[in-house]
Amino acid sequence: MSELPGDLKYTDEHEWLRIEDDGSVVVGITEHAQEALGDLVYVELPEIDQILTSGDGLAVVESVKAASDVYAPLDAKVTDVNEALTDAPELVNSDPYGEGWIARIEPEDRSVLDELMDADAYQAFLEKLES
Repeated sequence: MSELPGDLKYTDEHEWLRIEDDGSVVVGITEHAQEALGDLVYVELPEIDQILTSGDGLAVVESVKAASDVYAPLDAKVTDVNEALTDAPELVNSDPYGEGWIARIEPEDRSVLDELMDADAYQAFLEKLES
């Protein structure tokens, strides 16, 4: 596995979150998650302005192996989605932390972000899973 980006937050459901300068949060799935799923063939994106409660389904990613939910990491409103995934779901495989982002959300309470894992904690979490 390659180096985890240090500027992101991570969840135990293998989502990553990048806090943008404007306060919005970009969400995607980790390299670990996309590797476990295999080649993605479809991404079901959320609706813009959709209101999410932490733990709700944010998106669905489908691979040749399985379909998997991507969960809302916190209470938020969807403000943007990565339309490029409609025609090119494989972007999640080729660039999970960049062009493969899934949605941009506006958190209801930003303090919840402090409770998520940083890169070191997520790496330790992965190592524990693999042992």
